This record gives sequence, structure tokens and C-alpha cells, in this order.
Amino acid sequence: MKQWEIRTYAFPGAGEHPAVIISHPLRVERKDTVEVLLCTTLRAGSVPAPHEVVLNGADGLDWSTLCRCDLVYSVPRGHLTVLRGAVSPARRRDIIRKIISSHGWV
Repeated sequence: MKQWEIRTYAFPGAGEHPAVIISHPLRVERKDTVEVLLCTTLRAGSVPAPHEVVLNGADGLDWSTLCRCDLVYSVPRGHLTVLRGAVSPARRRDIIRKIISSHGWV
């Protein structure tokens, strides 16, 4: 398991969705709890919100998916299941920017 991988996680109240692992690599390697971002399907005709990044086949996903950057979840590492892909380097930068801006850290 590595930082920037996209894995399946059963989010409480939301069900199974892709989750982007954003914790530092040493945390991912050594700790039982990691930080992730929730991702959901981009519906036809929808426009991403300012706090969302669109992921797709370049990231290993089968369809366009919104990565929500305004809320970081702390989840048990062992509950992250199926490897679905990995966020491409260009989108990693977008995600970092959106996390910073959506939390008012600029």
C-alpha cells in the first residue's frame, strides 16, 4: 500500500467508494490508520466543485470520478481493499492545491 494509490473503502453512511491515500509514505508503511479522500462518480452534465479534482483512466479508474478534497478521512489501513489505480503526478499537484485552498490555508 502506498501514498496516492486509489483503493476501495466502505465509508460509513456512504458505502463503498474509491479512496485516495494521502498520508505520508512512512505513515502508510508503519501505522494502522491512514488519511484518505472520498471519491464519487462524476455524473453526466455535472460540473466539478472548486474543491474537487476529476480522476479518470489516466489514474486507473474505469470512468470519470470526483475526488473531494475538502474533507480528509482517517481510516483503518486494513479496511482499504481493492487497488483501483494510482493518481497521476499532474493530478497529485491539483489535489494538493485543492486541499490547501479548501481548508483556507492560503
